[in-house]
Amino acid sequence: MKVYGLIGNPLSHSFSKKYFTDKFSAAHITDCQYLNFEIKDLPTEIPPLKSHLSLKGLNVTIPYKRAIIDYLDRVSSQCEAVQACNCIKIAGGRWTGFNTDIIGFERSFVGLLQPCHRKALILGTGGAAKAVAYVLQQLAIDFLHVSRQEIPSVKAISYSDISGALLKEYTVVINTTPAGMFPHPETFPPLPYEGLSGENYCFDLVYNPPVTEFLAKAAARGAVTKNGGDMLSIQADESWKIWTQF
Repeated sequence: MKVYGLIGNPLSHSFSKKYFTDKFSAAHITDCQYLNFEIKDLPTEIPPLKSHLSLKGLNVTIPYKRAIIDYLDRVSSQCEAVQACNCIKIAGGRWTGFNTDIIGFERSFVGLLQPCHRKALILGTGGAAKAVAYVLQQLAIDFLHVSRQEIPSVKAISYSDISGALLKEYTVVINTTPAGMFPHPETFPPLPYEGLSGENYCFDLVYNPPVTEFLAKAAARGAVTKNGGDMLSIQADESWKIWTQF
């Protein structure tokens, strides 16, 4: 039996196991299974996984997309560029890191872009935010990171710096944080939502629940909104290609 899985903490919000289990069932794939590996401590729990001979591939989610790189044997050029990994191919005892968030975000994001969407606010500075920033650079969209705390390696503004006037200039707002994610759907990024309008495009990488408070508040002001459901499906399918075709 070939084993694939997801590492992160927590994993109660994730649909990845169901997604791949349903995929295997629909395609009549009987020699593969997908498991959740809720990791609390990388240094002690990754070595046993590396001795798991049936393990052929892993997805990586919060909060390990950057930290997992220290445990990889090789990384792809995109993974190296963003310093974040969400997909690991395991072959010949070697762990190779990839980033499928990049293609997942780009394909799900670009369809709703309008000419007025030339500047963006990226809420968060984690591994997913790195992938989003990479895509925005490729699309020639200027951006600012927004963070609750100062991070020496990242130039970011604070949430208190965001005004209605700034939201008129930075018409795209992308949430890469866990705010609003199950099991805390009542939470949301602290923005001046009254400053949003129909010219704003608000994208939430969170997909559970499908409509977060962030998206609901944005939609109430007339903003275009989209959640991370399509991004999840795209990056998962790209992971499967990496595990089985390369």
